[in-house]
Amino acid sequence: MRNLLRYFLMTLLLLVVALVSALTTMRLAIQVREVKVPDLRTKTPAEAMRLAELDGLAAQVDSNYYSATVPEGRVLSQTPAVGTLVRRGWEVRLALSLGPQRVTIPQVVGKSDRAAAISIAERGLQLSSTDNIQLSGLEDGQVIAQDPPANATDVSAPKISLLVAQSPSPQTFVMPSFIGQTLGSVTIILQNAGFSVGKVTVTPPVSVPAVGNAIAVAPQVVAPVASAAPTQVPSPASIVVSQEPAPGQKVPAGAAINFVVK
Repeated sequence: MRNLLRYFLMTLLLLVVALVSALTTMRLAIQVREVKVPDLRTKTPAEAMRLAELDGLAAQVDSNYYSATVPEGRVLSQTPAVGTLVRRGWEVRLALSLGPQRVTIPQVVGKSDRAAAISIAERGLQLSSTDNIQLSGLEDGQVIAQDPPANATDVSAPKISLLVAQSPSPQTFVMPSFIGQTLGSVTIILQNAGFSVGKVTVTPPVSVPAVGNAIAVAPQVVAPVASAAPTQVPSPASIVVSQEPAPGQKVPAGAAINFVVK
């Protein structure tokens, strides 16, 4: 019994030692694959990429900013920050300095969004973003605000954001079904809702030609004589059999609705 207990304890000890050894090995392996991000600031892009590669990292320029302290074309900032522990193969994103601001921010408020974009591009600036706001009384596409404002100084980036006026969308309604209702009641409903009755067509009645109206054309062949039916005026009691726009379609406010009645 004592021998069995001794074997059990030895086995348990060996398992604990193996587990600790495995965890230590994994930790060391992870640490070997991790490196600290080097300081790439004030370096040229080529120098920064070479230093990053020496530590098994990659470097990529993704933005540009004005700076009164860092010379033009040099790394202004980096992400991740210096000294951050990352895995090998990690990409360090770089922001380059454009030097001091030398470009005047143009006045584009009041221009169309297209004209503003051209004016911004002519000065070597970038259109950062364009937001739209629905306003009445202004031309569709007119610039009503910009950031940074015209002639601004100490601008951080060569980008301009615009706020552009957009004409309000016309109010629309879902067309209900008027089929089976009288033309008079439908007219009242539409007028009360701000709509109007458009073209009303009366379906012609189905007529059977009388025998007296047939003439002989050939033996045992007869043909009906067509008679012009007078134009029918729809009455308020006429029943709607179809409509345009059809039920379920969206129509703008004040639209005219056409009907076929019988």
